[in-house]
Amino acid sequence: MEEIRHHPVLLEEVLETLHCRPGRVYADGTVGAGGHSRGVLERSSPSGRLIGLDWDEEALERARKTLSPFAGRFELRRANYRDCRSVLESLSISGVDGVLLDLGVSSEQLESRERGFSFRWDAPLDMRMSQETMTTAQELIRKLSAAELERLLRELGEERWARRIARNIVRARQKAPLRTTRELIEVIERSVPPRRRGIHPATRTFQALRIAVNEELNNLKAFLGDAPDLLNSGGRLCIISYHSLEDRIVKNHFREWARGEGRKTPSFALLTPKPVVPSGEEVSRNPRARSAKMRAVAKL
Repeated sequence: MEEIRHHPVLLEEVLETLHCRPGRVYADGTVGAGGHSRGVLERSSPSGRLIGLDWDEEALERARKTLSPFAGRFELRRANYRDCRSVLESLSISGVDGVLLDLGVSSEQLESRERGFSFRWDAPLDMRMSQETMTTAQELIRKLSAAELERLLRELGEERWARRIARNIVRARQKAPLRTTRELIEVIERSVPPRRRGIHPATRTFQALRIAVNEELNNLKAFLGDAPDLLNSGGRLCIISYHSLEDRIVKNHFREWARGEGRKTPSFALLTPKPVVPSGEEVSRNPRARSAKMRAVAKL
């Protein structure tokens, strides 16, 4: 459940799927620290280009350092991947030959204590991927009713104990505002029976709040609405997701495109009838990649 990335997940599989070649243009909508983008630029040497987007200015600073050996072959923009179309238009790029999204939270974001993504230490309940986002997790917890909180935890966190957690959050905030991750975790731990083991009891609640704060599912749907028009003929779209909600959205869109959505001939070929998952070797090297699933399509 905890979708953290220390190394580029499924790097070889991504590069093979994108079919990186010289003279082509690629877009990385979640450039992060630049690991996948570096691989794309290496594989498409000497003349391939890359457009990298990220919501997080700190991530872009890391990516600039990672990609510095490829100066002149990449452009980085601070933007959400849902705005990929307008970014490409601003650069006078009518289409690209490959697009990658690596969804979820980066290890750097989770390990930035003050941002409140992780339940491993006490921090303000923030959870914003971009400081331009107006609503924090603390504000959601403060203003949502018990019924609204229950629905959020159930739908976005797939949390079995959503009702108990939501009711206990409301009881707790009547005494004092919940401002930190530790205060929220204490409420969750009182709500979830101790016999439940495996993942940390706060995992699903934190996931649900993060998705809601950053409107992650809406961003993915908006991107997929534009994606078919972003690709040149033969272009490929590759998306790595880390939980079932995102994977379901990607799977359904890709299958609709491959069926042709009512057109006489399909405009896309499904490259991954089943999702590509990390090898046992990769998971042993990077356990946090264990929940990754990659799906891909090619424009015909």
